[in-house]
Amino acid sequence: MGIIDVLFGRRQVKGPAPDRLFAITTAYVTLQAEHQIEPAGTAAIVFQALATSEFEATLKEMEDVVRATGGENGTTVGTQDDEYGYRWMVLRNPEGAPSIEDLAVAINAVSSSIEAAGHGERLLCAVFAFKDAAGRRILFIYNYKRGNWYPFVPDPTADKQRLAERELQIKAQIGDELPIEPEIERWFPLWGIPL
Repeated sequence: MGIIDVLFGRRQVKGPAPDRLFAITTAYVTLQAEHQIEPAGTAAIVFQALATSEFEATLKEMEDVVRATGGENGTTVGTQDDEYGYRWMVLRNPEGAPSIEDLAVAINAVSSSIEAAGHGERLLCAVFAFKDAAGRRILFIYNYKRGNWYPFVPDPTADKQRLAERELQIKAQIGDELPIEPEIERWFPLWGIPL
């Protein structure tokens, strides 16, 4: 950041920190052992797709790679577009055999390919699904632009409502192991996640 940026109040946005994505691969052990929050065996990466043959070829290649490597452990992959024009690449472990490590490696491979093709600014976030002892969905969202995580707990009893108190409780429980987004106003809800 230069002096002109300082004078005119412009700030550089913190870029993604790929190593922070893998923090979930150790934090989930604490989530399971100490807080009874279990991995659901699904994860997704969401990005804004480009209608170019080069971008589509990159995605197809990555989907094939994830299918090939996931075939060894039974992980499946699929894509779908949402109503806002974002594409979701969803990965699912076999029933009863969740592997956060496999999901994180696959998500990282996809994001790395998109970045290597020069489209890193198109990445929105990665989402890992969990369930607590009460059966509530808990989603851990990794924001690529900020390089931080945050919990998102949709209220199962109300449409487009979240359980903010539960989210803050989770932050307090896991904040030492997972780089949590410090600005709570940036904990954006993602409705209609296909997990």
